Amino acid sequence: MDRRRDALSALLAAAVVLALGLLEHPTDVAARTAASIAVAAPLAVRRTLPLTAAVASAAVAIAGTATLPAWPGSLVATAAFASAAYHRHPLPVLALSVSWQVVGKLLAIKPDGAATVTDLVLLGVAPVAVGHALRLHRGRAEQAESLYREETRRVVAEEHARIGREVHDAVGHHLTAIRLQATAVRHVGTALPPAADQALASIADSSAAALAEIRDVLAVVRDNGTSLADLRALADRATTPVSLTRTGPADPLPPAVDHAGYRLVQEALTNALKHSDATRIDVTIHQDRHALAITVADNGNTTRTDTEGEGLRGMGERVRLLGGTLRITPADPHGWRVEARLPLGRP
Repeated sequence: MDRRRDALSALLAAAVVLALGLLEHPTDVAARTAASIAVAAPLAVRRTLPLTAAVASAAVAIAGTATLPAWPGSLVATAAFASAAYHRHPLPVLALSVSWQVVGKLLAIKPDGAATVTDLVLLGVAPVAVGHALRLHRGRAEQAESLYREETRRVVAEEHARIGREVHDAVGHHLTAIRLQATAVRHVGTALPPAADQALASIADSSAAALAEIRDVLAVVRDNGTSLADLRALADRATTPVSLTRTGPADPLPPAVDHAGYRLVQEALTNALKHSDATRIDVTIHQDRHALAITVADNGNTTRTDTEGEGLRGMGERVRLLGGTLRITPADPHGWRVEARLPLGRP
């Protein structure tokens, strides 16, 4: 689909350049048609070979403008360099963009009255600046979308956990009471008819089975299928580079610790992406026989306005429920550092 759009863009650019040129000088139609197609053809590969396309278009523009009066092929080359700045690092694109303007000036493809500095700024630097600005805008949009998705996942997970606690506390309590009462009646009733004793036994067994099934369902709802094994996918979705290091034995973790560890890292990454200008985030996880230690450090600014926000309170609640500790402090020399320690409850 991208290749088809690029090919259509190249054809459209060739048609526009040809039409504009013929409006000024309706002569040399064949030469102008060939030059217009040649200068626009590199746009068909502007995504895969952006610098090559820009340089090729600029070379055709220089040659065509030198031989065809009032032919606007340089517009296509300028657009090609803007596209290259969108897809590649701006510094080499800027150097090539200014260079082709200098070559064009030396070959007098510009009017004699045009100022060299003005040409370089407007036609050399400006397209690169526009392309790079569009790339930055795209990056911010992708980061905002990623943050929205992660925030949505977090809110859904927290709601699942809340519902799970409510169901467990309410329904689980009643099922437990039913089972205990049925069992107690069977033990104190010495002359119960066999049918009644069998019914009470069935009630006790059914309530125990229902309680076990509710706990299994709530475990699935609460955990939402996520664990520390899913951290790589979480890191890959982040718009800021994330370094993930895990040390210690790879022994199976208690499900509650495994899931809580994932949620802690998820919330720490969300905070780093949302509230700082970090260019790198380091996640370190160390596991030993007694505890799981999690550290998330970023190199962003140390100004944060949500030190008592819902996300951080949720992190603290998860850690406290597991009997662990949580520290959130400014990092050295800048950024933030989140440190959590979750006990494993092993001897």
